[in-house]
Amino acid sequence: MKSFDSSILLDLDGTLVDSALGIHSSCRAALQALGHSPPSLIDLSGLIGPPIEEIMGNLLMRYGDDRVSEGVAAYRTDYGERGLFESSPYTGVVEALVAMRLAGARLFIATSKRRRFAVRIIEHLGLTDLFDEIHGSEDDGTLDHKPELVAHVIARHALARERCVMVGDRKHDIIGARSNNTQSLGVLWGYGTRDELETAGASAIIAKPAELAPAALDQANGGFWRCS
Repeated sequence: MKSFDSSILLDLDGTLVDSALGIHSSCRAALQALGHSPPSLIDLSGLIGPPIEEIMGNLLMRYGDDRVSEGVAAYRTDYGERGLFESSPYTGVVEALVAMRLAGARLFIATSKRRRFAVRIIEHLGLTDLFDEIHGSEDDGTLDHKPELVAHVIARHALARERCVMVGDRKHDIIGARSNNTQSLGVLWGYGTRDELETAGASAIIAKPAELAPAALDQANGGFWRCS
């Protein structure tokens, strides 16, 4: 049965694409631009997912450096030139997106990443036609956080909250959904952990992309998918 009034909001990094390589290399380039000598492999454990200001603040803290704005600017310059092209879809995710579209669901990207970067990544991967619209943070800092971003998507498209699901790999995605009274689906193949997602209050949690379409569609249609 088609679900034309079902809406599925999807995080990007750690949910649809593995972007760790590009984020890592651009973070390293930003630290070098500020005069630091980071190791060839920077520990980003638990950092990918929040806005880049939070990531950069954490990295700079290790050097006793508080130049977060300068670090973010250097990161975005490098990321826009090459880092964003180092993202690749997780195995099985594209098939899940197609299945959800065929079922009649509306699909939206809802990422804390700058919208202009998200658009270019999706275009580069040839996935643009699978989404109704791509949403992300703006250059002036608006929509940096998931609660306001999810609220924006719902309002812009006049979505029925009871037929919405926010899918993501970090607590920020779950908090964004709960603050807007929508269902949330946590995924375990990204950068978060089961404990993080459970503590944040995920409505359900899945372990592999093959479960994404049935779980998200079930939630959007008022069901209660059994956690993996």
